[in-house]
Amino acid sequence: MDIQYYGANCVTITYKGVRIVVDDNLNELGGKSIVKADDIVLYTGPHADDAPKGRLMFDSPGEFEVADISLVGIPERLHIDEDGLRSTMFKIITNDLSVLVVGHVYPNINEDQLERIGLIDVMIVPVGGSGYTLDPLGALKLIKEIEPKLIIPTHYGQAGINYPVPQTDLQTALKELGMESREQSGKLKLKPADITDAAQLVVLEKS
Repeated sequence: MDIQYYGANCVTITYKGVRIVVDDNLNELGGKSIVKADDIVLYTGPHADDAPKGRLMFDSPGEFEVADISLVGIPERLHIDEDGLRSTMFKIITNDLSVLVVGHVYPNINEDQLERIGLIDVMIVPVGGSGYTLDPLGALKLIKEIEPKLIIPTHYGQAGINYPVPQTDLQTALKELGMESREQSGKLKLKPADITDAAQLVVLEKS
């Protein structure tokens, strides 16, 4: 499994030739869409009607199968909402690994959601805060509840991304998380043997 980060909450997860693109709204943030015609596209929250859709697009709760990959969409409250469940956390399951893409959720999850999330190897979680998405403390709360083995932070302040509201910079976020990065890499090539009992944080450089 390969994981790459493109800025904001946009990541790609590639497994056995299938590329999943998550939350590609880069063209709304001063960047350029990375979606290709054959991609599987996931959106964890509301998106524009003309947002890139690839070969298949999923943006709601449910259970889906694509080749050798299982997708589980788990409903959750959007961070900026007072109530309702307009966000979807996506669990991506392969024969070897499980990945949870959190999205811009409210930092409270219930027992039913935790049960559906289950065991997670990799958790991809925003940390930029400012009332728009999870801040480091909210992210840390979910990390402690879900107990992933590997954490990849996203949606922090960085050059080339024009957020609607300023986002916490990476170093400040890492300090508030109280975690040191294991490594910084442009592409994470992940094997089951890389997963350890102790939680690790990996910062991915923007591709």
